Amino acid sequence: MKKKEKLKNQWQYHLMLLPGVLVVLIFSYIPMYGLIIAFEKYNVGAGFSSPWVGLENFRYLFNQPTFTRTITNTLFIAIWKLALGIIVPVSIALLLNEMKSSRITRFYQTLIYIPNFLSWVIMAGVLMDILATDGALNSILTSVGLAPINFLGSSKVFPWTMILSDVWKGFGYGTIVYLAALTGMDPSLYESADVDGATRWQKMFKITLPLLMPTIVLMLILSLGNVLNAGFDQIYNLYSPVVYETGDVIDTYVYRLGIQQAQYSVGTAVGLFKSVVSAILIAVSYVLADKLAGYRIF
Repeated sequence: MKKKEKLKNQWQYHLMLLPGVLVVLIFSYIPMYGLIIAFEKYNVGAGFSSPWVGLENFRYLFNQPTFTRTITNTLFIAIWKLALGIIVPVSIALLLNEMKSSRITRFYQTLIYIPNFLSWVIMAGVLMDILATDGALNSILTSVGLAPINFLGSSKVFPWTMILSDVWKGFGYGTIVYLAALTGMDPSLYESADVDGATRWQKMFKITLPLLMPTIVLMLILSLGNVLNAGFDQIYNLYSPVVYETGDVIDTYVYRLGIQQAQYSVGTAVGLFKSVVSAILIAVSYVLADKLAGYRIF
């Protein structure tokens, strides 16, 4: 009776949720039927009635040296993005928190947050101009007597270009999150530290950073589910066949196999493999968030 009464009183909320539920159902759940392609030798003419091959596509995939290389590239780029995506915003947030002028702090907040609003299509054009062999950055390097660097055409340099450019674009958002956490800290702790004669650096490392640690741990744990997402939009708009050896990641590999080369079955198998691993990582991250940071969704 209580459930019926509760449903009766909250039917408006359920009605408001209905459009969102329908969108998720239509565009996320119904298309999952297409995963059957990963277990077939898919033919466009036969459709989903193509010959069933079981796990053959996965065996073929795991025996490809390019797939192993792609996994390695994905993990390298994603893990470095994850690590620097925590370190840089935390460092900037701590520095901004120490500024005396709120006007200057707001100015820097706005300045570093602007790149986050730009799509990677726009950012790719900007980076191509800046990082070209005759671009602005190489012009500065040559002016001081250094050799130009092929940021987008060197297999050794390209992964780091992707990592650092992604951090540059996104660290403004993380900085805002950590600054918001800093505003909730008890000011009496700092007043007590002032009475004890603590310096600003001591207060930062002895009070601010330890109090910020639960938020840092939470953000880190919740990011684990995206370890295999190295950034398709960014890499697709900036890479070329010259840097496939170190710049090709799972998402771009799936795109080339499934769309450009029309290997639909193998491309679907790669995508399914990534989805399963990501789902496991998300489940693990939520368990860790509950254990280490006291954060629960369900």
